[in-house]
Amino acid sequence: MPIKMRLFAAAQEIWRYRLSYLFIAPFVISFGIFIFIPVLAAMGLSFTAFNGMEAPRWVGWKHYEYLFSQDSLFLQYALPNTVKFAVIVGPGGYIASFVLAWLLAQLPDRARLWYVLAFYAPSLAGGVAMSIIWIPLLSGDRIGYLNSFLLGIGFIDEPRLWVLDKKYLMNSMISVTLWSSMGIGFLAMLAGILNVDKTLHEAGRVDGIRSRLQEVWLITIPSMKPQMLFAAVMAIVGAFKAGHIGVELSGQNPTPQYAGHLLVNHVEDYGLIRFEMGYASAVSVVLLVIIFLANRLSWKLFGAKEDEA
Repeated sequence: MPIKMRLFAAAQEIWRYRLSYLFIAPFVISFGIFIFIPVLAAMGLSFTAFNGMEAPRWVGWKHYEYLFSQDSLFLQYALPNTVKFAVIVGPGGYIASFVLAWLLAQLPDRARLWYVLAFYAPSLAGGVAMSIIWIPLLSGDRIGYLNSFLLGIGFIDEPRLWVLDKKYLMNSMISVTLWSSMGIGFLAMLAGILNVDKTLHEAGRVDGIRSRLQEVWLITIPSMKPQMLFAAVMAIVGAFKAGHIGVELSGQNPTPQYAGHLLVNHVEDYGLIRFEMGYASAVSVVLLVIIFLANRLSWKLFGAKEDEA
């Protein structure tokens, strides 16, 4: 069929379903303006030297060569810290979300509502919770709540700098992030567990399931794979984009001896402080590739075969 005929047939098809296209138009336009075009722009700028004032100058693969061969901050701190942080916070928060969602699903409806609100509130509180709970708790003097408690029971003999000492900063970041990880993924898991068909549980007992653990493994998890996938994607994205927690806890940017320096901090360092936009774009593209690969792993684990592109 000639190209003109194909284009005419496509136009007729679009016109036939014009109402459907009209409904999805706001999302498509917003996605294009705020996500697709900025990502393409970042990829293009990553091959240029651009300071935000002068016109971009083409440098080819130079930024990527420097990033993986000479950038000591990236190789010694940003990349290892990000991998460690994401490996612990991502799966840790994910497992904690599922366990808590399953436990809450066992409660009566009225009590469950209040417990869900209590667990979900930290993800909404954000900086408020940071300033009124965690900073006083992790304060490095004797009146900091954690130091005061540990000194009182004799576990330590002098105050510890939980957010200013490089030995403790990463652990403090992980603890705070895990505490606040009960977000949208947690709610999706709870909805998935509550919507599992109860007749499946009855059939499972008839077929020989004798424990709650078997019931969770053989019925609940396979029945809520879409919610598990959604929660996994949210956990991965949340773990990799959490770049401000170290700065907020320590009050320093960069963090003490770069102990809490993550990839997001590296992007902001070069983009917003040094104004090397081209190099910052290259780092952001590397972060995007890492997140994409992690999401593909989630699809392999929880996605249906027909969903895989």
